[in-house]
Amino acid sequence: MFRYAVIGTGMQGTAAAYDLARFGDAKEIWLADRDPVRAEEAAQRLNRLLGRSLVRPIALDARDEKAVVEFLRPIDAAISAVPYRLNPLVARAAIEARTSLCDLGGHTPTTWEILTLDEAARGAGISLIPDCGLMPGLGNTLAVYAMRRMDGPRHVRIWCGGLPQRPRGPLGYRLFFNIAGLTAEYTGKAVFLRQGRIVEVEALTEPETLTFPPPVGTCEAFVTSGGTSTCPWTFQGVLETYEEKTVRYPGHLERIRLLAELGFLETDPIEIDGIPVIPREVFHRLVEPRLQFPEDPADVVVLRVTCEGTHQGQTMEITLELMDFYDPETGFTAMERTTGWHAAIVAGMMARGETPKGAIPLERAVDPERFVAEWLRRGIPIQETVRRPLRADPP
Repeated sequence: MFRYAVIGTGMQGTAAAYDLARFGDAKEIWLADRDPVRAEEAAQRLNRLLGRSLVRPIALDARDEKAVVEFLRPIDAAISAVPYRLNPLVARAAIEARTSLCDLGGHTPTTWEILTLDEAARGAGISLIPDCGLMPGLGNTLAVYAMRRMDGPRHVRIWCGGLPQRPRGPLGYRLFFNIAGLTAEYTGKAVFLRQGRIVEVEALTEPETLTFPPPVGTCEAFVTSGGTSTCPWTFQGVLETYEEKTVRYPGHLERIRLLAELGFLETDPIEIDGIPVIPREVFHRLVEPRLQFPEDPADVVVLRVTCEGTHQGQTMEITLELMDFYDPETGFTAMERTTGWHAAIVAGMMARGETPKGAIPLERAVDPERFVAEWLRRGIPIQETVRRPLRADPP
């Protein structure tokens, strides 16, 4: 039995704690937040769902590194569900406390910063595994799972999206996570592997149309930043292609592009009546409450991973598809489940000693077959389709 901690009681952090309570062989879960009322409410909700007092709320300011060290000392494995900019601080505290840690990441430069702590993490005898969650996270783990099914993988492509079951509002979208994370995805550049080379591709480009089973149907997909995390570097020399696109209902991209072209996503301050104002912060304040729709929480997550290559002299393509829905019994959204539960599974593997010591990229740290076995215990199926022509590739 293990003692776990989750730092940050937002949507995904609370969902991760719930999964650890159900599947992580937990003797206790410490749920920490800077706001003690928020931590208390989250713990009460989870204990009510679980029918037992397993989750303990604790007030903790994640910006106080010494406090985080003391908090983590008795913990077997922890999840950082705080804003990504705080993850390096929490990682350093985990090393000092000798507590294995994974985080919800989502910002590749920060992930690289954490990976520089590899030697210190190995010396402390712990695992540091950044960029868990949905994407980056679950999609990357399933990509490695598909790659392992053939002896010559060459091309990996991922499509992922969290959507309202019924398109809502001016963007046909409902906000399922922190809006700063959303606008970060919609700006900057994605890092892909193409023709065996690391390339950067502008966000909000390369749209394509694809179809998912009902109730989703026809969607659009386009480039956003951050989803591939460190995988293009890890698989350079192994793959020719590694790329990921975000899925939305048709028309969303055109509206976001318009807002971006008008400057609403920019971070350089502008002056209004002598007062400096950051356009993106104004956008956050204006848009976030208009994308909530608490009266209709039903969402759906779609994830499709394809891996093309060769196996035993034949061309081969593996497609993995996952679809999850809002759960009215627990109140957890599909986005919370697929994001938080991926991190919880990784935390459970760390607590059981199933991950290597050091600061290791997710795609190298987690055994994909072991992960998939754990994932299927949660009752969310993964549909696998294999196409294997009988003829061999021409020389």
